[in-house]
Amino acid sequence: MDNRPLAGLVVLEFSQFMAGPTAGLRLADMGARVIKIERPGSGEAGRQIAIKNIFVDDSSLVFHTINRNKESYAADLKNAEDLAAIRKLIAKADIITHNFRPGVMEKIGLDYDSVTALNPKIIYATVTGYGEEGPWAKKPGQDLLVQSMSGLTWLSGSDGDNPTPFGLAVIDMYCATHLTQGILAALLKRSRTQRAVKVEVSLLESALDMQFEVLTTYFNDGGQLPKRAKIRGGGHAYLSAPYGLYRTSDGFLALAMGDLEKIASCIGLEGWRYADRTTWFSERDRIMRELGNVFVGKDTDTWIETLEAEGIWCAPVNNYREFLEGEGFAESRMLQEVDLHDGSILHTPRSVYRIDGRFLFSARPAPKVGQDNERIVKDFLND
Repeated sequence: MDNRPLAGLVVLEFSQFMAGPTAGLRLADMGARVIKIERPGSGEAGRQIAIKNIFVDDSSLVFHTINRNKESYAADLKNAEDLAAIRKLIAKADIITHNFRPGVMEKIGLDYDSVTALNPKIIYATVTGYGEEGPWAKKPGQDLLVQSMSGLTWLSGSDGDNPTPFGLAVIDMYCATHLTQGILAALLKRSRTQRAVKVEVSLLESALDMQFEVLTTYFNDGGQLPKRAKIRGGGHAYLSAPYGLYRTSDGFLALAMGDLEKIASCIGLEGWRYADRTTWFSERDRIMRELGNVFVGKDTDTWIETLEAEGIWCAPVNNYREFLEGEGFAESRMLQEVDLHDGSILHTPRSVYRIDGRFLFSARPAPKVGQDNERIVKDFLND
């Protein structure tokens, strides 16, 4: 634990599903003792939210992915005795997180004011869908809904497509990063003030922050809506050609920003007519079509070799199998094994952090519901 900077900190995680528990995972990987507060029997609701209906060791695979390296304390927050134990835990904790809808924690007496009365140095971190107040405060905070409401789904795909959401819970993941950053900043503030700090993030604010560059463009471009390319593979509604994906004879090629005249010369495109760089956006569809007509004539590896030799930013478009079998992934050492309770092994990515030159691996699985009650009572409640 000597390279885990949060060792010694205690986190009580009332959060469920994705954003809050993912922040808890980051804190746990960095050394914090993260204790999930779960309802007896069924546990956190996220235990039943499955990807591809895959369950492992009585809980969903996605629950195991997000909640490894944590402990579980089962408590009924509607039970006076259990709630009294939770209050004692709060008095000894450093951080609590929750993502209940506005009003829930107030109803059970665990709102910020009540908690700080129990622990004047607590970091109180919350995730909501749309903030604590306002016309949307009671709406369900769910990733796809927030992607859709925030305009994000109009940035992917092509001009003729319907709105296209990301193929993963990108808002939850981004919000989890914001929550983690806020908690770490709050710890620094507490070290100076020795007082409690409240950290609040929302899925909606994270969705807007994710789009800050394109929203800034919208605000300063006369309110012009983003215009997706008519050519399939356009990678960004606001970027000029050549940015996007192109079909080759055996797959696809990705081109990032680059000098189009240099690219045209490199691939042997005759009759280049776009010396004026302003046309690289205004004529984006036509340029991408002309480039595509050339790229389809050779295989991806040939184009990569040709373009990289001229310093042009490009990459193959891999599927998971192709990428995970490559040297780059092996060198990253991003894969780790988690030892499940039933004796099987779960393969999952490790923490992204490297501290003092060392990766943060953890083979500890997600907990069974209430499996750590006895130890937690011994550590915190027997006084």
